[in-house]
Amino acid sequence: MRNVLTELLDLLRLERIEQNLFRGQSQDLGWGAVFGGQVLGQALSAAAQTVPADRSVHSFHSYFLRQGDVRAPIVYDVDCIRDGGSFTTRRVVAIQGGKPIFSMAASFQAAEEGFDHGDVMPDVPGPEGLLSELEAAQRIADRIPVHLRSMALSERPIEIRPVQTSNLLSPKVLPPRRQLWYRAMGPLPDDPAVHRYLCAYASDFNFLSTALQPHAVSVISPGLQIASLDHAMWFHRPFRFDEWLLYDVDSPSASGGRGLVRGRFFRQDGTLVATVAQEGLIRDRRSGSAGGAGKNPG
Repeated sequence: MRNVLTELLDLLRLERIEQNLFRGQSQDLGWGAVFGGQVLGQALSAAAQTVPADRSVHSFHSYFLRQGDVRAPIVYDVDCIRDGGSFTTRRVVAIQGGKPIFSMAASFQAAEEGFDHGDVMPDVPGPEGLLSELEAAQRIADRIPVHLRSMALSERPIEIRPVQTSNLLSPKVLPPRRQLWYRAMGPLPDDPAVHRYLCAYASDFNFLSTALQPHAVSVISPGLQIASLDHAMWFHRPFRFDEWLLYDVDSPSASGGRGLVRGRFFRQDGTLVATVAQEGLIRDRRSGSAGGAGKNPG
């Protein structure tokens, strides 16, 4: 039986083909394209493998440039642009078919003590008793359009339990905010870097779609062109991704064919562990907005 979590962990290790050059394969989640979170996790892994072991990533800033082909390998070219006394900076370009599809700048820091404060976790129900996204999809499988079933019903390496339910097939106007519980589908190695890779990977699920909620459309509504444009993340405190984390997501703005979303990850004890931000393309082609077909921005 296919174990998608083990498969993903193998893909995140990457193949080293030169000193600062890595090659990765892709996991097909039934979408027909490379999942953006996978490229985030692999790029972060490539950068980390060129950094001293005593330094952990504290932030990265990235841009999605082209849609990736799930059938072809991706090469990650790491530029070691700075090695300072406390911080190490890396730049990564993901290349497929001779063209860059993604770029990232990541900063790593040696452990250090300092001032400490953090946001308070929203008061929401815990994950116990909530339906996972897969369980919810299985209950309405016969109503999911045939061309979307493989995407909706495919097994994922991350279990996601939404606090608020929504109907992608018949969306209604909702506030631009939602909370979801995330956890890996099995135990993970004790290496803290692996947990950060998985959190970066998972942060791209259910993110840009939050910007659609006030407009009564969903990611599967006809006539929409949706694509992630950039993605930034800050890691604040230690966590394990094989334990439940709350992902609190909101969208403060949508304009000009773009939506902005923000997210915060909390441990169950209420500790803020990471913050995320992304802007994405959300073109409504039903209204005559310009743009090409497919998911690529342009």
